[in-house]
Amino acid sequence: MKDLVNQLTIDWVHWWELLVNWYWLPLFIFYIGVMSTILIENRNPSKTVSWIMVIFFIPFLGLLLYYLFGQKFRKVRRFQRINRLQFKKIQKAWNDNLLFMSAQIPRMTNRIGGLVRVFEYVKNQHLSPFSNNNKISLLTNGEEKFPLFIADLQAAKEFIHLEYYIFEMDTIGTQVMDILLQKASQGVEVRVILDSFGSPAALRYLKKQHNLQLAYQAFLPVSFSSLANSNYRNHRKIVIVDGNVGYIGGINISDRYINKEGADTLYWRDTSIRLEGEGVNSLQIQFWNSWNQTAGAPFMLSEKYLKIWESCAETSNDAFTLVSSDPGSRSPFNLEALLIAIAEAKESIQVCTPYFIPPDELSMALQLAAASGIQVELMIPASSDSYIVYHASFSYLKPLLMRGVSVHLYKKGFLHAKTICIDRKLAFVGTVNLDIRSFYINFEIAAVFSDIKVCERLAQQFERDKEQSEIVTLYIWMHRKKWKRALDSLCRLLAPLL
Repeated sequence: MKDLVNQLTIDWVHWWELLVNWYWLPLFIFYIGVMSTILIENRNPSKTVSWIMVIFFIPFLGLLLYYLFGQKFRKVRRFQRINRLQFKKIQKAWNDNLLFMSAQIPRMTNRIGGLVRVFEYVKNQHLSPFSNNNKISLLTNGEEKFPLFIADLQAAKEFIHLEYYIFEMDTIGTQVMDILLQKASQGVEVRVILDSFGSPAALRYLKKQHNLQLAYQAFLPVSFSSLANSNYRNHRKIVIVDGNVGYIGGINISDRYINKEGADTLYWRDTSIRLEGEGVNSLQIQFWNSWNQTAGAPFMLSEKYLKIWESCAETSNDAFTLVSSDPGSRSPFNLEALLIAIAEAKESIQVCTPYFIPPDELSMALQLAAASGIQVELMIPASSDSYIVYHASFSYLKPLLMRGVSVHLYKKGFLHAKTICIDRKLAFVGTVNLDIRSFYINFEIAAVFSDIKVCERLAQQFERDKEQSEIVTLYIWMHRKKWKRALDSLCRLLAPLL
């Protein structure tokens, strides 16, 4: 027995010495395998380099982060498959709209010139049909949005479809939730999609309700066994009421967007639009697409949900469409639509974004526009809710400033608006931040329209916001403290992963 114990001790010491001396070999092989996988995926080069640096310089933790947030999981292929199936289901309706859209292009060209290429792009990529029979209302901040929003919910007779990233159970959230539950109890069909990462409190509240008559789904639920889902977020904020009214923009359901007078809270500057007309049908289709990516009971896009609108001469010359994208998209559609619009700009480009981590293509497009004599203005927050994003954003400003882009830092509060106005003839209003996450990872959506009156109001709002901002010149940027500029550059290395 003693000999057996001695032998086991010797064997254990032998294996321990082997492990101590050669542990690096399997780890090295594993690291090479992971890095080879990243290279084989042919992802964006900057993102490839960023992940390799994280894995190399942060041992073990870097591998864990890559497993949770960096892999192109099979779920992405599932998104791609769903996108194909969804389009097949609406192929006939799309074909019916092709003749109308093609006939409208010459009239739209007379009105907005080369900017019509954005609508042609959306049509050719089969993203969303555009329509000319709409009424668009620009809503600045929650103070303008929520009174109309609540009134429309209370007036619902047939259905309410709501899809939001953040739904907080504070004062405004509780009020909206009570209306949804009341309407459902009155026989109105209520379907709700909430992002599981952005709206945990609302989802817990709904889960506790008994005899619940509204249908709700948590989008990509996050649990310990599905932590990777947290990398793919549904960042959209849309609602459709009775097929007559729709909302889209950057304003979530939360008290922070209301800016109550006298309240000691941070001022939130944001933008949404209220839509009436044929474009509401496009919003309805987008909600239907999202609902079909959850476990919710399917429903058909019948005449109940897609309304037939009579022609309205007052708005017939203005076009409205949607650009949506998700991890399964064939291309970064929102980025591409924006690049086309910038290339067609003749006079001015006004950009508002809370997070500015642009892909090289976007940065170059803005630089070229400014260098060619177009007035290009970028507005970002003077302070951010993300320390790393804030400093990473500053690292992207120098080349823009060198080429003549005007950069404004909004100081009144936090600028959360995601808007772009080009030549005061074409506007983007939606959920899309000008960063890599919005273009490639999140579920995003933007309204694109050529209502010149609304575009003019959006441009005027930009001018008012400039009064609450300070301008950054190249001289100011170059004379920032060296440690801040170094920190900017360091944070930029992580930018593709943010």
